[in-house]
Amino acid sequence: MKPLKFIIGLCLGILILAIPFSQFQPSPVESLQTLAVQLDGRKKPLDTVARETVAQIHGRLHYQTNDGNQLDYLSTYLSLWFNDRDWNEEPFILFSYRPLKEQVGLESDRKYFTFAELITSDLGSVVLSARQKQANEQDLSRDEREALTMEERLGLMLDTVGQNSLPLVPHPSEPKGTWVSIPETGQYYEPDIEQTLASDYINLKSHFDDISILGQTGQQLQTELRQLSPEIYPSFKTMEREVSFYKLHPFGKAWILYAIAFCVMLIVLLFPAFDFYWGAIGIFTSGLLIQGYGFIERMQIAGRPPVTNMYESVIWVGFGVAAIALLFEGIYRAKYYLLAAAPLSVICLLLADSLPAVLDPSIKPLVPVLRDNFWLSIHVPTITLSYASFALAMGLSHIILSNYLFTPQAKERIRSLAKWNYGILQVGVLLLSAGVILGGIWAHFSWGRFWGWDPKETWALIALMCYVIPLHGRLVGWLGDFGLAVTSVVSFNAVLMAWYGVNFVLGTGLHSYGFSTGGSELIVGSLVSLDLIFVLVSAIRYRGWVSEQTVAL
Repeated sequence: MKPLKFIIGLCLGILILAIPFSQFQPSPVESLQTLAVQLDGRKKPLDTVARETVAQIHGRLHYQTNDGNQLDYLSTYLSLWFNDRDWNEEPFILFSYRPLKEQVGLESDRKYFTFAELITSDLGSVVLSARQKQANEQDLSRDEREALTMEERLGLMLDTVGQNSLPLVPHPSEPKGTWVSIPETGQYYEPDIEQTLASDYINLKSHFDDISILGQTGQQLQTELRQLSPEIYPSFKTMEREVSFYKLHPFGKAWILYAIAFCVMLIVLLFPAFDFYWGAIGIFTSGLLIQGYGFIERMQIAGRPPVTNMYESVIWVGFGVAAIALLFEGIYRAKYYLLAAAPLSVICLLLADSLPAVLDPSIKPLVPVLRDNFWLSIHVPTITLSYASFALAMGLSHIILSNYLFTPQAKERIRSLAKWNYGILQVGVLLLSAGVILGGIWAHFSWGRFWGWDPKETWALIALMCYVIPLHGRLVGWLGDFGLAVTSVVSFNAVLMAWYGVNFVLGTGLHSYGFSTGGSELIVGSLVSLDLIFVLVSAIRYRGWVSEQTVAL
């Protein structure tokens, strides 16, 4: 019965993945989507260019125009590219950082602004100040880093709207040669070829809102471009693979499966008569498999391990939490590992899925220090897997503290949960220690020193000490089950600082390739505060300062 229920759960997960079935049908504009473009150091389909451009400027993949039309990312990009409306007056550009909006004289409550509004604001003076500081190699303030992000969005908007400079025409002979736009075709090819491609472009521009003509013209243009340089132009299969990857949206489907598995496992725990434990494991496994498939596909597209920016690390930590939980669940049959892991993986994937302007999902060239795939493949995954272990321990500790708060009489269950939590913490310490040492070796080869008290290095060490000391305290009897649970929750804030805080809040140090802006410090700070309040309430209940009747109320 156990294998059968597991298979049923797995099949249910696969069925959910297949919905809607229309995702497997070819798009009528597939020929346009798979047009190859040489951008950001690689050749990628026009569909990806459209997706990344709209997400980076607007922060979402859909846009509702001033006249009420709802556009998807491809339609939005084509409208920008062919400039079919007054994009100067469309509130399209995302601007979410309130202090900077107030500083430059914009409405703090608004989220989207027009190009004209931003250009005529005082944003330019902040950008100028930031550029001068950069020239003098000075550290930038948060406002200045946000201003540079806005400058990038404005620049991308300017480069996209009405500009026929998209590098669609391949180099005639060099695989790594520079591609040119259609008006520049004469640099490599005969004038009649330039005229033919220009005619196709005009046809696209004239009928881009007619799907049937758009598909035909896109196919004609792709055929002509491919014939110019068949050995240089990427294969249709390569371009179609990337389009299909984003269309399948594996990371978005994974969190749905994790959420369903969590609900099923919760029902199993609350109602023992509902004996579908292995079914829940099957659904959870299907989520892990689709997320693993997504990683493999992204690695094939990027040609490197997918752990080089904040977006990829968030996805990887979500995957690590699920994988470690499934491993320990297979060993102990605890049920609580899955219950602790699923919400954490869902949160990671939801954040990555819903905040493209903050967690940039685009695949871009690596900075020189990251181009050593050997060290990149072992140091970063090891560090982030340690974060996943500590996150899982934090989730398990929340369950422990909830038991202390609401069912303190369940001593046997609390003891088992504490034992499982201790094992997860040991794994996390082992991985983080190895990651710090590997990072030091990589730093020695890249920067000429093993350790330099860089903010990222310092906070990684602080996070390690926040777990090593309590584990030793548990060993000598300083901490009991409750103390270790509290420590697991509180110490994760050090991990959060090393992982999120250094990148989004401090923004200084040699690990600048990981820095970003747009982080919601207020949201993160609020969640951390609520979590600490929960720990405090649990401690008060544990110490007996509040009666059981009060807690029940």
